[in-house]
This record gives sequence, C-alpha cells and structure tokens, in this order.
Amino acid sequence: MKKREGFSDAPLVWSSEHGRVCPGCGKPAAGCVCKKQQKSPAGDGIVRVRRESKGRGGKTVTVITGVPLGSDGIAALAGELKRRCGTGGTVKEGNIEIQGDHADLLVAELTKRGYTVKRAGG
Repeated sequence: MKKREGFSDAPLVWSSEHGRVCPGCGKPAAGCVCKKQQKSPAGDGIVRVRRESKGRGGKTVTVITGVPLGSDGIAALAGELKRRCGTGGTVKEGNIEIQGDHADLLVAELTKRGYTVKRAGG
C-alpha cells in the first residue's frame, strides 16, 4: 500500500479504487483479515455462574465468567440474558453482570444454548 504524500503516518481509510479500507491491515473492508484473526479468549470452555454481593452496597448481582465469545458476542449475549431475566446488567472485563439473584435461571438458559455451565461459589 502506498503512503499518502504530505501526511503523517495516518493510515489510509478510504480509497476511490476500493472504497473503505481497514486501517489495521490496509486491505479493502470487504477483504479485511484483521477481524478474521481475532481469537476467542483462552479458557477451559466452562461457563461459570456465581452470585456476588461484596463491595456492592448489599446489592446482589449474578456474574457469568468464561463465555467463549469475543467482545461483540458477549455484549449480544448479555443483552439477551438481561431481557430473559427482566433486569439490568453490564459487561465488565469480559464478564457479564446481571442485577439480582438469577443464577438458576441463567444456568438453565445457558445450558439450553449449548454451553457447559457450572455454578460457582456457594
């Protein structure tokens, strides 16, 4: 790929020949190899569901760890699980946090989706 003259090291993001260009690999967006190379997080393949209340002002949350998906997949799964439980939640550092004690419901739902699930904690 040719450097643009008169510009700093800023990558090319659009070309009249190819359209959108990936700033990571420099290939046309349709043929980008960066997204294909993203690996799923390392783990043992077991999704763990636990209940936490420490450091949360007495509020209980259900934490799901070890989901073998990328960040986009985890965010989409978190949205579906929040709707299933009828409550709020978030994704922090690759873990899904659902407000309230919904561990039994989440274990059943994740098992139904084909994951190997274990209850962690008490």
